[in-house]
Amino acid sequence: MKFPQLIAALALATTGAAFAADNHAHGHEHKPLHGGLVVEVKDMDYELVAKPDLLQLHLRDHGKAVDVSKAAAKLTLLSGTDKQEVELKPAGDKLEAKGSFKVVAGTKVVVVVLATGKSSTARFVLK
Repeated sequence: MKFPQLIAALALATTGAAFAADNHAHGHEHKPLHGGLVVEVKDMDYELVAKPDLLQLHLRDHGKAVDVSKAAAKLTLLSGTDKQEVELKPAGDKLEAKGSFKVVAGTKVVVVVLATGKSSTARFVLK
């Protein structure tokens, strides 16, 4: 097999594998259970509940709640030129912060979570 044909064959093989991995069955749905917005990060669901006086982040692994008793998160709210950074702390089965927050439609939210010794980032756009 010539070099250009080898490259084409490898590209096709890689593309097929990526497509198959993207279309796998999770065994759970990605629906909000707490009235928030849900995104999937590394096979985990992150549900953000954003209210003007309360921010909550619920973590689920394959549909089951994750122990967040030793977790922490830093949340950044970006609304126009306004930027607000908030620390989320464990509160029962979720990470939470109380205060005054600008959570209008179109606000972009970046959450960095440190749980079980690993760091992950989730992004949301409020509706």
